[in-house]
Amino acid sequence: MPKKGRATDAIALKSLIKPYRAALFDFDLPLALAAIESLSANDAQFKMCSPFGQFTDPRRFFEATYGALAKAMPDLECRDNVRISGVSQSDQEWLGIMGNVFGTFSAPFLDIPPTGHLAHMRYHEFYRFDEGRVVEVQAIWDLPELMMQAQVWPMAPSLGREWCVPPPSSQDGVQWSYADPKQSAAALSVVEDMLEQMKNFPANGGPEAMELERFWHPKMNWYGPSGIGSSRGYEGFLDWHMRPWVDGMPNWSDQDFQSLCHFFADGSYVGETGWPAMQQTLVADGFLGVPPTGQKLDIRGLDFWRLDGDLIRENWVMVDLIHMYEQLGVDVFARMRQISNVAFRQI
Repeated sequence: MPKKGRATDAIALKSLIKPYRAALFDFDLPLALAAIESLSANDAQFKMCSPFGQFTDPRRFFEATYGALAKAMPDLECRDNVRISGVSQSDQEWLGIMGNVFGTFSAPFLDIPPTGHLAHMRYHEFYRFDEGRVVEVQAIWDLPELMMQAQVWPMAPSLGREWCVPPPSSQDGVQWSYADPKQSAAALSVVEDMLEQMKNFPANGGPEAMELERFWHPKMNWYGPSGIGSSRGYEGFLDWHMRPWVDGMPNWSDQDFQSLCHFFADGSYVGETGWPAMQQTLVADGFLGVPPTGQKLDIRGLDFWRLDGDLIRENWVMVDLIHMYEQLGVDVFARMRQISNVAFRQI
């Protein structure tokens, strides 16, 4: 929880980021670049998912990411579906954004071949502020989602449902009013208690040890990254995500989320960012079709939860799967290029 007496002006943080997000929606390239440059501290760090890497200059960060994407999708727009802010348990100010990129995929992007059609890609981006300036960004784009649409899928088949992940069903993900602090604290407590309870599986029993019904709405939707996919309800969540994840990496129970991650709440929404968020060891088959290597993996994960009353109804999850494969010695993009080249020769 935030330190006693520490608070953040949620509206002020959202107002600071608003010009940048407005420029990304319209997609006004010079305006967006100017906005992120003016918003960033001199020593800001921009931590992007693989294969982008890390940047210390906002211009280089922007040109390598959004600038390059705009060349592939000239009519690009970024639609923010969730925008929340708050103070983490380590007394840091964070603002989290979740949304979808839309545009006509008309030129290659990171060697992903264009489709010539409307394309979509989800993004989770977390911004840490200090004295009104961005000092750190942690961001994961669902690049596998674009690979899937381009029909050059290089990884194991997803178990869950693959689709364009929707905004909150409550349609209140981007708000400009102050959240009730008591509601925020209650929502954060539910998520933290839920994560602690979930660690009982497999350490202290089967899936029933997680007591999902205590924390999750019976009509829950879990929106995983492409490569894992989405699921609905308790059984869907267990079948298409949790059981395979724990079967492959049973030391899930050992995770210390409070030391690895930053949690904050904004009304009925809770955000979490970690770089890494988990450290798990692949010791059994069943996860992503990868044989057991006994290797410890740093797992980058950025999450949003939405509560309906005192139960979690929606959970948007982004995991840097490409980085996980990299640690296992698998070059996802090399495999993708092989598929793309063969497909091109066969046309």
